[in-house]
Amino acid sequence: MTELTKKRPEFRNINALSDLPTYRLPAAGWVSILHRISGFLMFLLLPFVLWMFDTSVSSEISFEKFKAAFNVGLGWAPGWFFKLIALALIWAYLHHLTAGLRHLWMDTHHEAVSKEFGRSSAVATLVISIALTVVLGAKLFGLY
Repeated sequence: MTELTKKRPEFRNINALSDLPTYRLPAAGWVSILHRISGFLMFLLLPFVLWMFDTSVSSEISFEKFKAAFNVGLGWAPGWFFKLIALALIWAYLHHLTAGLRHLWMDTHHEAVSKEFGRSSAVATLVISIALTVVLGAKLFGLY
């Protein structure tokens, strides 16, 4: 059998149901996907941000309503629900900010970017954004 008659390997598309659960995504891949998710989440929660801003600065009465929504809740949702939405928004902002700074650093210092730097900066991005979210979430839920 000559080399030309050997069967060439077939490359097929991955199957989402069987291949994706076993695929190990590198840390930089997770940061990239979470960067997109956090941007979409900030866009999706923009009406909530506008509501928070409007009710907190309109008047003293509306500010008390704003505080009551987070402490007691409104008629249709308990206070912890608003705190979870705010926590999701805090995470989205912090992750998007840290991942964006990472991307800016890599864009401006492209000669210093290597595979190891990509992995270590991705891990640092995940750790920093989660640590800051835990600190601010503890403050949001009144732990300190």
